[in-house]
Amino acid sequence: MGMENRKYPSSALQNAVEAISALPGIGRRGALRLALHLLKQPQENVSFLAEAISRLADDVHYCKRCMMLCDSDLCEICSDNARDHRQICVVESVRDVMSIEDTGQYHGVYHVLGGIISPINGIAPSDLNIPGLLSRLSEAESRGEETEVILALSGDVEGETTSFYLYRQIAPFKVRVTTLARGLGFGDDLEYADSLTLGRSILSRQPFNP
Repeated sequence: MGMENRKYPSSALQNAVEAISALPGIGRRGALRLALHLLKQPQENVSFLAEAISRLADDVHYCKRCMMLCDSDLCEICSDNARDHRQICVVESVRDVMSIEDTGQYHGVYHVLGGIISPINGIAPSDLNIPGLLSRLSEAESRGEETEVILALSGDVEGETTSFYLYRQIAPFKVRVTTLARGLGFGDDLEYADSLTLGRSILSRQPFNP
């Protein structure tokens, strides 16, 4: 009998399996193992997990400036005056910010696009947080600040397409556009790059050549 057709001895167990299996990378078999594991845990452990997930949905916000996850209107990075706000590192996702921060080699700020252009996946430029970036560059230019935009996107076709599109969009602004040095292999995701390689790629960044 397939897992999708299995009869469960408890409707509560079935509901838990269905909820857990909706998470990416977890099938119904793995979801059943997790649900049965939770049943063996002390009630306070299960309650703590449930409360943590509930708070994740209710209390986590997106930074109104860079779209990083945070607990208030501005993330810790954007609100840190010790960071170099003249350097804006453009990344695909929150995970990329975390990967770059782990290197300890970058001291500017970020801008999270929320994805990359991917026609095959139905992701168009209008689905990305590009207007927010342009607004930040316009504000910086009005203050007379010289800004560097670091395009830290993956080296695959979709990442390169997104970088080229962004380059065209920010061309009217007086900014320096750079990209990570190609210490990363073609198609590598920042999330899976080791900290040393990623750190060197940041420090050795080079002008973006479309």
